[in-house]
Amino acid sequence: MKTHTRTNKFLRLLPGHILLALMLVFLLFPFYWTFVTSIKPEKELYSSTVRYWPSKVTFDSYKKLFAEYNFLRPMLNSLFVAFVTTLLSLAVSLLAAYAFSRYRFKGRQVFMTLFLTNNMFPTVLLLIPLFAIMRKIGILYTPSSLILSYTTFTIPFSVWLLTGYLDDLPRSLEEAAMVDGANRVQAFIRIILPMLLPCVVATGAYIFMTSWNEYTFAVMFTNERNRTIPVELKNFIGQLGVEWGMLTAGGVITIIPVCIIFFFAQKRLVEGLTAGAVKG
Repeated sequence: MKTHTRTNKFLRLLPGHILLALMLVFLLFPFYWTFVTSIKPEKELYSSTVRYWPSKVTFDSYKKLFAEYNFLRPMLNSLFVAFVTTLLSLAVSLLAAYAFSRYRFKGRQVFMTLFLTNNMFPTVLLLIPLFAIMRKIGILYTPSSLILSYTTFTIPFSVWLLTGYLDDLPRSLEEAAMVDGANRVQAFIRIILPMLLPCVVATGAYIFMTSWNEYTFAVMFTNERNRTIPVELKNFIGQLGVEWGMLTAGGVITIIPVCIIFFFAQKRLVEGLTAGAVKG
């Protein structure tokens, strides 16, 4: 009887598992194909015969990427810009979100609406005014210009996101800490911040990935010395063809930091993304 029940349950779940497997193949195949292309010999890259695994595995594209094109420099540039943008945006967003959550002042709802609608407009609209501002203050074609540019759209969304998380935390926790002698800053650092850590991780991951992958501002506000990874990868696409080996090798290397972040922060990331989903 138990065997029959298990068989019926398996047959009921089988279509769902097949659909899930097909979706996973559909989602993961581009990453697989990118990796396979990066380890193919050069003669197979432009061959009319489609191979789902190279006849001979080679890492010549990776060697050429670092030896001839110094791909380490754009990697360090991207890492520096993304890291500093994340720290700066989180610091400003946390303070602003705390103020919006714990205080009621005139124009609060207007500002919150502006923060949300800021992401409705394409970032290309900011190119010309930001370009003029960066040139005026003398930081054009420096990492600082990219960092300040990225904060124009990472901070508003982060403030809106963190405010929702803070609204779910009861104020009685801070009030109890202040009754015991702590001031508001100490209550925030010792009580609120540890509870808010999953949300901070989730917001920081969003900021880092946005800064790491951004292309439009990077191509406008950097020069040859300060190029980031997306702009450097675009250089492998020329008028006479595409250097598929180095392009895919660079793509594989590019996703490694993001994968590392998700590997170590996945638990807190899930907690942060689901915080505030259920109230009561």
